[in-house]
Amino acid sequence: MTDTAHSSSEHGSGKTLPLALGAIGVVFGDIGTSPLYSLKESFAGPHPLAIDRPHIFGVLSLIFWTMTLVVTIKYVLVTMRADNDGEGGSLALLALIMRSGKAKWTRGIVLLGVLATALFYGDAIITPAISVLSAVEGLEIVGNGFEQWVIPISIVILIGLFLIQSYGTAKVGVVFGPVMLFYFLVIGIMGLAGIVRDPSILAAINPYWALNFFLLDPKLAFLALGSVVLAVTGAEALYADMGHFGRKSISVAWLYVAFPCLLLNYLGQSALLLDDPKAIDNPFFRLAPDWAQLPLVGLATIATVIASQAVITGAYSVTQQAIQLGFLPRLRITHTSASAAGQIYVPLVNWLLLIFVLMLVLTFRSSGNLASAYGIAVTGTMVITSLMVGILVFTIWKWNRWAAGLLVGAFLIVDSAYFASNVTKIPDGGWFPLLVGACAFTVLTTWANGRRLLRERLFESAMPLELFIKTAAKSVRRVPGTAVFLSASPEGAPPALLHNLKHNKVLHERIVILTVKVMGRPHVDDADRVEFTELGPNFYRIIARYGFMQEVDVPAAMAMAQGCGAPFKLMETSFFLGRQTLVASDKPGMAIWREKLFAWMMRNAESAMEFFKLPTNRVVELGSQLEI
Repeated sequence: MTDTAHSSSEHGSGKTLPLALGAIGVVFGDIGTSPLYSLKESFAGPHPLAIDRPHIFGVLSLIFWTMTLVVTIKYVLVTMRADNDGEGGSLALLALIMRSGKAKWTRGIVLLGVLATALFYGDAIITPAISVLSAVEGLEIVGNGFEQWVIPISIVILIGLFLIQSYGTAKVGVVFGPVMLFYFLVIGIMGLAGIVRDPSILAAINPYWALNFFLLDPKLAFLALGSVVLAVTGAEALYADMGHFGRKSISVAWLYVAFPCLLLNYLGQSALLLDDPKAIDNPFFRLAPDWAQLPLVGLATIATVIASQAVITGAYSVTQQAIQLGFLPRLRITHTSASAAGQIYVPLVNWLLLIFVLMLVLTFRSSGNLASAYGIAVTGTMVITSLMVGILVFTIWKWNRWAAGLLVGAFLIVDSAYFASNVTKIPDGGWFPLLVGACAFTVLTTWANGRRLLRERLFESAMPLELFIKTAAKSVRRVPGTAVFLSASPEGAPPALLHNLKHNKVLHERIVILTVKVMGRPHVDDADRVEFTELGPNFYRIIARYGFMQEVDVPAAMAMAQGCGAPFKLMETSFFLGRQTLVASDKPGMAIWREKLFAWMMRNAESAMEFFKLPTNRVVELGSQLEI
């Protein structure tokens, strides 16, 4: 995922087309590969439909109106207006709502944002598995005897995909756009060729056919929604990647390339089924002439790798946001590009994704089986996004209540219907993303609650800094140099300061209490980075502010602190860190097992020295034991 810009407002009109091309390669990979399995699963999935004109027209009408209502209206026209300084996604939307300070039911809103993030991880595991499998399954159409090679080839492709992540995608990323543009044009031309078979298929766009489908067979129509929604998997990426490409560029790419080509392909596949119902075994590849099927398998495989790459880098980006906003412990994050801040690699996330993806492929063994697991995480996230957008339009934007109520109500009805249909697939595989989401939700909330408890316990035992300066600081011998004590809270004397005085019996000539604050916006300008307060003779408190999309660099922040005496010299500065050994107890707080989980995450978090970019030879760690 390339960090093309920090804010949509920065994307000038001259950059719209290049950025739109980039968006086609990154943002629309997931939704662009949906034709490989969406229409097929609607008829040949767990709840088969009769392959006749009423059902084909009904499903196609639902697909068209789903793409129109969910993607075009909900995401492109409404949700993408909810940008947090240009950034989008569940956590960015959560931070935007919380930053306003106007929202009620704060805890409930936070839980919604965290739940959407947790469900995303389930989606990030299923997308590579179902996308690559569905493309490689095209070999079954090319000729007999290829069936046995589908699983091995898929596994090799997936392992290769995850192995190259540490090298970054900056160089490969420049070809994503042209390749996906070519892919969209190919599937659009295929669709046009199919429409020529039976032009009457164009009438299926009429919403009458969707309504007729429900009147004809209400139960099957409701169950079919679980497969129809596969046509819009990846819609959330439009919003999540808005900060990288800008609202206008993504809108142009969707309205003028992705949407028309997808619609043409679905029309073509449907026309093919009207003419040849047996083509339901794989209508996407059957739509191509025999001579083009093998090259199409290659092109579709490349497209699914690109789609997988987008969701993998999306997982890295979401993880970075979660760390900065306090929902995950510090993890090792490697920057794979010197120029693009968004080019990151998170080893732990990468290998966990690979393990789960391979487990899925070996367990479900076909895209058809995986389709039952797909959808529930996507629709769950869509429902949550609608709820959060509803909170935004009512409490912050303050739209007309009637208009806002009708709009958000329509979104919730549509999203809830798709979610309810997918709930019926839980026994057939839908349990998997829910299980992953539940585990991720537990980890996210445990870390956030644990940090809150830790701060409370530290505050209980903290000595007021004013009292410390008036008493101990005046009677203790001072030694040359600067001591920087990192403190999570801007209140009270940090434990490391007290432990240093207790053990070493001295204080440095200049004392700085430094607190790093991650704000509810993606980026903080350098001019607003540092705020300092003089607390006493050679005693200073510095607050360094960062956006949740920025790296924390303490030495760089110190260099910006003007007015705290002489300029800071790194070789004359010592950084003191407090390291708490946590002991689970029966004090009011979390369940014992969650306290133990939190303590384990604390022990295995990335070193604060690396996270804060501190020079290892200038750091002193002082440990203490603390009950939570």
